[in-house]
Amino acid sequence: MLSVVTVDADLPKFVENKIQKMEQTIARAKGCIVNCNNIDKKLRQILDLTEDEATFHMKQSAFLYHLTVQTMPKSLHCLSMRLTVEFFKSLSMDIKKSHHNRLDSPKLMHFVIFSKNIIAAAVTINSTIMNSEVNQNMVFHVVTDAQNYYAMKLWFDRNSYKEATILVINFEELNLKYLHITGLEKLSMSEEFRVSVHKTDQLAAHMSTEYMAVFGHSHFLLPDMFKNLKKVVVLDDDVVVQRDLSPLWDLNLEGKVNGAVEFCGLRLGQLKKFLGRNSYDAKSCVWMSGLNIIDLKKWREHNVTGTYFQLLQSFQQTKNEVSLRAAALPASLLAFRNLIYPLGERWSLPGLGHNYGVNADSMKSAVSLHYNGNMKPWLDLGVPKYKIYWRKFLTQDEKFMDECNVNP
Repeated sequence: MLSVVTVDADLPKFVENKIQKMEQTIARAKGCIVNCNNIDKKLRQILDLTEDEATFHMKQSAFLYHLTVQTMPKSLHCLSMRLTVEFFKSLSMDIKKSHHNRLDSPKLMHFVIFSKNIIAAAVTINSTIMNSEVNQNMVFHVVTDAQNYYAMKLWFDRNSYKEATILVINFEELNLKYLHITGLEKLSMSEEFRVSVHKTDQLAAHMSTEYMAVFGHSHFLLPDMFKNLKKVVVLDDDVVVQRDLSPLWDLNLEGKVNGAVEFCGLRLGQLKKFLGRNSYDAKSCVWMSGLNIIDLKKWREHNVTGTYFQLLQSFQQTKNEVSLRAAALPASLLAFRNLIYPLGERWSLPGLGHNYGVNADSMKSAVSLHYNGNMKPWLDLGVPKYKIYWRKFLTQDEKFMDECNVNP
């Protein structure tokens, strides 16, 4: 109608009636008193319900995230179970017997990995061997618990790692002095901590959160586990090696015990509430686990093990696992007071398990990459752009991995 009519006179008569009715309706509407309080109450109810729902989903998300981080993926559990069953169905070769003369020879390069994760340990070992110029003089000691021992043993029997020797050790079968004294018969891995501290260069209100990894309780039994060895390299199972590690064996530690990469974004003085009244250099940087060269001879001379367990007892507030794990941070840092030899930063690049902003050039030039943090590369939570460095050394065409749908 409006497309063909240009003036009011051309409009049909019924249109004028409708316009009048519309004006009357508008007038009545204007005369109605609207109670805004009811509308306000209704909107507030909707807001409260929405906030409650958002809070619920936030808590649920945090719980599921924590659950994902703390539990083993179903596929990896399947792999461990399948390998364990297969071990008892077959006659597995005993590496300890076939390479007995190599297991404690101080002339060889010995690497120690504490792990409960088969594919994580395998990637660390594979990356170390593949990037070594010589591998026939390499011996890897994989220390695991009773639950994963047989699966680990069969895995490394089935898969070839060039000419390197691999020994799987059941930690719970070791008869060590400090195990009985301390009651720490269970295997403990490297401990990771997220520490929030005041920034030293800004106002006190500003906090920074740093991630760090230190030795677990079991690491401090190394001298007793390898009594005939003088030096070992300790690798965490979330490390990928990209360069030859043999230069570490020629390194002069200058009388120190632990060659480690230092992290100066966090200093001991910032951790005074954790370290108590013990004496230490407040300006000293914290050291990181991941890649460490250990002088076992000097370790024994300084009785680092005894010092650690004394500190552990003093820091443990209650007799439970949480308190025991928390005490590992101050005890580890203080046990190595003045005994750390700082390795260059290029030896180990940390942060790939929590930091999305790691420099790509630094990753390519680093000797090793450390996926410390919650976002491990074998989890769905892992940072995709960092996973490619880890997947490169993942075993392929393994039937048990296919059967259990292991595809990190």
